[in-house]
Amino acid sequence: MDIAWTDIAAEGALGIGLVVAGLGVVGLLLGAFVLGIRVRRRESAPPRPEEQPRLPDGGPVREVREPREPAEVPRSDRRLTPHELPGHGNMPSRRSSLKGRRRWNEGRSGSFGGGGSG
Repeated sequence: MDIAWTDIAAEGALGIGLVVAGLGVVGLLLGAFVLGIRVRRRESAPPRPEEQPRLPDGGPVREVREPREPAEVPRSDRRLTPHELPGHGNMPSRRSSLKGRRRWNEGRSGSFGGGGSG
């Protein structure tokens, strides 16, 4: 056998290997496509227009802005853990007696390095 024939045989084997690998990739992609179709068929259909959510009779719900005061943390001589706090650490706030919005002190910007006296 000649060296040229072994080169041709090696190239042919390599070409066949690439074709087999390409067919394997195509097979995997087709399998994923078929699996996606099966999963989509099992899902519920999208809601019809009459099943869509509607606005309440009073119109859209608006955000309520009001001054709130936090509940006080109980004083103790040791650090309290969240499960020892009232409401397990989820302390509710209450309405503030102040009706106006809190403002910064006069002469201060309220930011770090804002040029106020300090």
